[in-house]
Amino acid sequence: MRFWAECGDFLRESRRHFRNTGSLLPSSRFLARALVGELRKPRGPSRILEVGPGTGSVTAQVLRLMTPADRLDAVEINSHFISLLEDRFEREWLFWRCRDQVQLVHDAIENLPGEGVYDFIISGLPLNNFPVAQVREIFRVYNRLLKPGGTLTYYEYALIRQLKSPFVNRRERRRLYCVGRVVGDYIRTYQVRRQQVFMNVPPATVRHLRLKPGSVAAELGEVPRNRLALSRKSR
Repeated sequence: MRFWAECGDFLRESRRHFRNTGSLLPSSRFLARALVGELRKPRGPSRILEVGPGTGSVTAQVLRLMTPADRLDAVEINSHFISLLEDRFEREWLFWRCRDQVQLVHDAIENLPGEGVYDFIISGLPLNNFPVAQVREIFRVYNRLLKPGGTLTYYEYALIRQLKSPFVNRRERRRLYCVGRVVGDYIRTYQVRRQQVFMNVPPATVRHLRLKPGSVAAELGEVPRNRLALSRKSR
């Protein structure tokens, strides 16, 4: 029943804000489990960042794997999704029991301050929907926020750029091509593992990228220092 409620919320928001939502349906449990795969490995206390949690389908899988010493920040730009997540942290046991370990941030990821903060970043952003300059900036932010040796996990729908290209105009084809170049550079340099998830609509490829020591410093430019807009209900 929860999944169908999430589908309805996701469909409504995708109609209003498709560029930032990127899909008509939330991530399936198969995709969500693949996205949290690195958290299952032996590890110490970890700082975790989830970017674009949406209705919380991936968040739920993160919470299942969190230890008492872990901390999770969830950054979401959509105010409706923030409200849904707040409600889940108040009403659902899985969410409620971890609420003191979680901070919801209602903002764009580009505005998140800090340097070398997180051991794991799990991203649900629809990169193929964004301008090339924004995709480049998002990866720079991920590089800045990850600790050296930290892991970035994200997904993209299988062959989405190749499938869209024949049906769009020249300008859009150029944008998709350039997004692919930016993403491809990071994949070639940092990818350590990938997973194909066919039990999702549409099928997706999950990529795990691990930064090398010193790579954060190489990517740093001006670090945004904007104040965060925190969105949390009183506990």
